[in-house]
Amino acid sequence: MTDSARSASASAAPSPSFAVVSRREKGYQRAAVDTFLARARRAFEEEADGIDSSDIRGASFPLVRGGYDIAAVDAALARVEEAFAQRERAAVVASDGASAWVGRARSDAQVILDHLSRPQGHRFARTGLLTFGYRVDEVDHVAKRIVRFLRDGDALSAEQVRQTAFRMQRRGYREEQVDALLDATIDVILAIR
Repeated sequence: MTDSARSASASAAPSPSFAVVSRREKGYQRAAVDTFLARARRAFEEEADGIDSSDIRGASFPLVRGGYDIAAVDAALARVEEAFAQRERAAVVASDGASAWVGRARSDAQVILDHLSRPQGHRFARTGLLTFGYRVDEVDHVAKRIVRFLRDGDALSAEQVRQTAFRMQRRGYREEQVDALLDATIDVILAIR
């Protein structure tokens, strides 16, 4: 291959959508990210059903060497999720009125508060004796922050909740229950923005 042919084929190759990590590091699989974001873009632009803000939040991608930078993709997904949430809010407000949207957000917030009013160490179901779950003390700490946000108006952003991570322990809280509550909290935060 000649130098001019190499440069022509290099210029024809699409540039990556996000920063790419080195071959020694792991990042999100590029094709999976590009495919998902293209699908989300089509759904948003065509206002088609099939993808909503919770689908964006739940997106996951295989980790591979030389993939996209995880933090960059996660930041983009957060922006896309917020755009979908704003559109969803506008659709409900247009069809049912602002009071319906506020009522739904208030109701969802009350469900979260009711769940978190349980005593420390008993807010979620526990895993079995030989299995691991989220560290109880760490989850309870985050639960207190969520309660202060919902009840007292303390500052808490969707990004802070998204970035919450817990260490594991035997007989910890069940991951799926904690994750569902964190997702519901993000929904409330996005609803009242």
